[in-house]
Amino acid sequence: MTNSTPQVAPEQFDRKTRFKSILGGSAGNLVEWFDWYVYAAFTLYFAHQFFPDGDDTVKLLQAAAVFALGFLMRPIGAWIMGIYADRKGRKAGLSLSVSLMCIGSLAIAFAPTYDSVGMLAPAILLFARLIQGLSVGGEYGSSATYLTEMAGKNHRGFFSSFQYVTLISGQLLALCVLIILQNVLTEEQLYAWGWRIPFFIGALLAVVVFWIRRGLVETQSAKEAQEQAKKGGPKSGAIELFTKHPKAAFTVIMLTAGGTLAFNTFTTYLQKYLVNTSGFEKTTATEITTAAIFIFMLIQPAVGALSDKIGRKPIMITFGILGVLFTIPIFNGLGNTTSPTTAFLLCMSGMMIVTGYTAINAVVKAELFPAHIRALGVALPYAIANTLFGGTAELVALSFKNAGHENYFFYYITFMIGLSLITYIFMKDTKKNSLITDN
Repeated sequence: MTNSTPQVAPEQFDRKTRFKSILGGSAGNLVEWFDWYVYAAFTLYFAHQFFPDGDDTVKLLQAAAVFALGFLMRPIGAWIMGIYADRKGRKAGLSLSVSLMCIGSLAIAFAPTYDSVGMLAPAILLFARLIQGLSVGGEYGSSATYLTEMAGKNHRGFFSSFQYVTLISGQLLALCVLIILQNVLTEEQLYAWGWRIPFFIGALLAVVVFWIRRGLVETQSAKEAQEQAKKGGPKSGAIELFTKHPKAAFTVIMLTAGGTLAFNTFTTYLQKYLVNTSGFEKTTATEITTAAIFIFMLIQPAVGALSDKIGRKPIMITFGILGVLFTIPIFNGLGNTTSPTTAFLLCMSGMMIVTGYTAINAVVKAELFPAHIRALGVALPYAIANTLFGGTAELVALSFKNAGHENYFFYYITFMIGLSLITYIFMKDTKKNSLITDN
């Protein structure tokens, strides 16, 4: 089904307006993901505060389970706020998502410990993560669609790559806050109360971003889709998505599965792997992953711009092939090294491979759907795959480790990347077959 909705080219926005819009959308995405990843970055310090006594791996496993459960809300958030962003506008969806993230961060910052309230503590932690999952589920579709629609035809790959630049920046900022606190506070202070600080920071930043997003301009695609809906045209909805666009929706699920698993493994789980398996100190593991993620962030726009020249498909296929060939050797090498330099190079090589997915996946998904259902089409299938594979990465990895078969996890990653590779090979190149039109 093609999109017959007339659209005004993004070039009709003046340069200042487009720059302000992309900056505003990106800044909000950064804060959303900072709040989301602060949980993962500080798990080593607060897990003992919310769960009963047990060994370190068990507590991390319990905290990872809450992290995974937060992902369960992402399809719900993607469904509700994807429809909201399609019907009310991308700007409205962006404002709502950051408001929910603020609530979740404050809940964790003020949460009582297990010693003071018993099982109510992990219940509050779970509630906060579910709210944050709802927020992130809606953020992805709204921001990916907004950035893609604000970019011109020849620059969609470049500008949409900033979604992962800011996503990674959020994670990097979380790690930087961790490094600063590790150097300013004692380990005892971090375990006792220092871990609450980044959640307060995240809530404050969310308030600032809410104010910024209220001043953004709406995309022309969203305006035209709303006008067509008022005249009796198609409206966004899950039934509309899966009955009228089933091939595109399934394609998003399959192209995301291996990519999101690899991304979450190399960026979120890697810090814990370096501590629990490689044997590095917490501070050393944090510094290694932070340095690798910083370079990972910088190369996103270059790969996005490359996709504007050669197409999206060759880049995704490259990720699939290299991921299948090198994931197992990279993790085996990391597990056997005691050199921070070697560990950094191995981490960086893995992230370089994953860039073939992260830099362009947002624009690929947006180009698969017409305007009236684009935010939902980008968000919901992605959230389903992310919940099943990305959100469970730490849980599966720690479960295999707890069972004494940690290497099984690496085979699992390789298999899932292989399934996504099959999708990349047989799908059309969205750059040449985009449903985003420029008049």
